[in-house]
Amino acid sequence: MKRWRIGLLGALVSLAALYFVASQVDVRAFKTALAQARFGFLVPTAFFLLIGLFTRAARWRVLLSGGLPLWRAFSIMNVAYLVNGLLPLRVGELARIFLATRADVPVPPLKTASTIIVERLLDLLAVICMMALALAAGPIPDELRAAALVSAPLVVIGFIALVLLARNRSIAQQMLGVVTSRVPRWSADSGAPAQRLSRWLDHFLDGLMPLAQTRALLFALMWTALSWGFSAFAGYILMFTFYPQASWPATLLYIAAAAFAIALPAVPGNLGPYELSVVLALSAMGYTEGSTAAAFAVVVHGINLAMHAGTGVIGFIQEGISLEQLSAGVQKMRQREIGTVTQDGIGSK
Repeated sequence: MKRWRIGLLGALVSLAALYFVASQVDVRAFKTALAQARFGFLVPTAFFLLIGLFTRAARWRVLLSGGLPLWRAFSIMNVAYLVNGLLPLRVGELARIFLATRADVPVPPLKTASTIIVERLLDLLAVICMMALALAAGPIPDELRAAALVSAPLVVIGFIALVLLARNRSIAQQMLGVVTSRVPRWSADSGAPAQRLSRWLDHFLDGLMPLAQTRALLFALMWTALSWGFSAFAGYILMFTFYPQASWPATLLYIAAAAFAIALPAVPGNLGPYELSVVLALSAMGYTEGSTAAAFAVVVHGINLAMHAGTGVIGFIQEGISLEQLSAGVQKMRQREIGTVTQDGIGSK
């Protein structure tokens, strides 16, 4: 029932966004913009996007403390990105967790999950920096300005909290001990549930270990900067497809806006909110021709989806697994974790 409601909400959000974009478009002007587009710029755009995927894989490998070879990390991430584009609720992250457990030296699920959390915080830091640079160069819609002002302190606080946890494992365990000691049924059965939670916390903190090491943290920040830098270069070049001149502030703003749009509930592929975010960002920077902006947004979304589709299919081949096998594996992994929790009495009635 919960998934059905989320799916319905996503469909409504997508329809509303598509309706708003369509209301700003003149069909004839939209077709003309596509017909006159210089699609040759898609080649260097795709090149920079591909390099950006490699740098993201390198960052994930750093966060895993070298737990996966670079090519394996690259293929697993591409599978996850493709699944995220096909299915709602970020199911691709579960696929990434499962595939990491199939490595020659399996990566514990909670360790992978913690690295994903760190990735999201690092990406959010990067997006907020890009938005801040765009803010310094021109006006911005109030909605995006509010999102930046709210997200900035939250992401900084969250990142600092993770760094402190990574550097003070004993304190984290003590905090868990205080919590479990206040739940009588968790203290029963020779403390088995509490021991299970303690092991899970250890795995989670293992994924935060790079944050406790200055060198690894610097590398993670470096790969994050490079990843978004390549995305910005790709976005800047792509503007020449429809516009005689490109703009760095507009590029940074529409990429940041699209990153926020991906977090919204929508149909698979984020159809609607993605295009709307790009159109609004361009309009805020003075690109007021709605039909051209809409055509550009469609191409931006299309090349990103095509890139993830192509690399994702290759990732499936490299991993030697089909979508059905991946789905079954994720379900078994979730059932195993739930079964373990129930067996220990955690969350049972």
